[in-house]
Amino acid sequence: PSLALRRNWEGTVVLRIKVLPNGRAGSVEVTRSSGKPQLDEAAVAAVKNWKFIPARRGDTPIEGFATQTIDFKLPQ
Repeated sequence: PSLALRRNWEGTVVLRIKVLPNGRAGSVEVTRSSGKPQLDEAAVAAVKNWKFIPARRGDTPIEGFATQTIDFKLPQ
């Protein structure tokens, strides 16, 4: 996020994502915060636009959960 960049914020966010059978993210929950709400919100917003490969039971896609870690690091 631009505010984080201007303020030199860095952090790591860990998310728990409910992956729907269609590969889209259902619910997205912050399980470990970066300590900066703006970074946490940016991570959640990004993941909600991602497409996942859903879990399968046989040949049938099913709902499942994934954990994703997102690191916000400034360029060196």
